[in-house]
Amino acid sequence: MNDTLHSDLLKLAQEAARRAGELLRDGRPADLAVAATKSSPIDVVTEMDIAAEKLITDLISGHRPDDGFLGEEGASTQGTSGVRWVIDPLDGTVNYLYGLPTWAVSIAAEQAGETVVGVVAAPMRGETYHAIRGEGAWATGAWEGERRLACRPAPPLDQALVSTGFNYVSEVRTHQAEVARKLIPLLRDIRRSGSAAVDLCDVAAGRLDGYYERGLHAWDLAAGDLIAREAGALTGGRPGERPTRDLTVAATPGVFEPLQRHLEDLGAWHD
Repeated sequence: MNDTLHSDLLKLAQEAARRAGELLRDGRPADLAVAATKSSPIDVVTEMDIAAEKLITDLISGHRPDDGFLGEEGASTQGTSGVRWVIDPLDGTVNYLYGLPTWAVSIAAEQAGETVVGVVAAPMRGETYHAIRGEGAWATGAWEGERRLACRPAPPLDQALVSTGFNYVSEVRTHQAEVARKLIPLLRDIRRSGSAAVDLCDVAAGRLDGYYERGLHAWDLAAGDLIAREAGALTGGRPGERPTRDLTVAATPGVFEPLQRHLEDLGAWHD
């Protein structure tokens, strides 16, 4: 029963992500403007974030009216089916606002509090990543058919390429910059894409050895975290914890533990 349900949820998530991605890619107005701000004046939401979330929630609720929702732009309903959708309609809003290509639509489905399906569509890459819990992680793109994702073999930490992100609250990002300054001599290099969902999928696809960030919400990481884990990566927060707003870490086995340990020692999870 769960296998059939999860397959149905995946198909619905893929369709919603595809349609939202097309709306965002093809419908981006030339005079796109900021519709509101969130945590600070530089943490923006555009009219397209709102339109994409409405498209996703309308489509899903049309097929599954009893499901719950948690969305970045305000969708929040409990539902009665035991399934909740966790949606970031536009992860990487600032990139999108400036016309940069690294942004994504992220849709996850939870059952009994556990993520069972994840889809991340990156339209400007022409790639979509997906996973069902226990069935591996997969992607479609410029290649033919679906490609199974697998994280990279673990290099020594000093040869690891790691990505991170920065909060929009000035005091928090200042601290994050200091953590990055101390961490970078221990690594091959650090990248900053501007989309947590894309970073997590890049770990899954073997394009990064690791990723960490403080301040993520459930919608930022739900789908990407499942995709990374199903590709063989380890994910967590502070040592012994699951990913939380304090800290999210995802990395290939062998890089995960030393990276997590250094982040703990550097106080990456607090000011």
